[in-house]
Amino acid sequence: MEKKEAKIENKKSNLNLQDRKRLSISGVIEVISFNEEQIVLNTNLGSLVIMGEDLKMNKLDVQNGDVMISGMINSCVYTSVDSKKERESILSKLFK
Repeated sequence: MEKKEAKIENKKSNLNLQDRKRLSISGVIEVISFNEEQIVLNTNLGSLVIMGEDLKMNKLDVQNGDVMISGMINSCVYTSVDSKKERESILSKLFK
């Protein structure tokens, strides 16, 4: 299984948004969470948060790292792992 994940990590990641209603994503490593208003994915480029209305995952191909989402897409935001660690260290300093 590690070989598959390493293979996906070497690929590039692409987002293709059509009319704010259909989003195709490649380079997806795993689905963290999803509901009708928010989908959180772990991708080659960091965590991707997709916000919208009536969101549905139409296709999930974990071998190739492809996901297709339909619904009204309002935003797509990447968060890097480094910024999360940085926030945690700042919070830990505040509460010491």
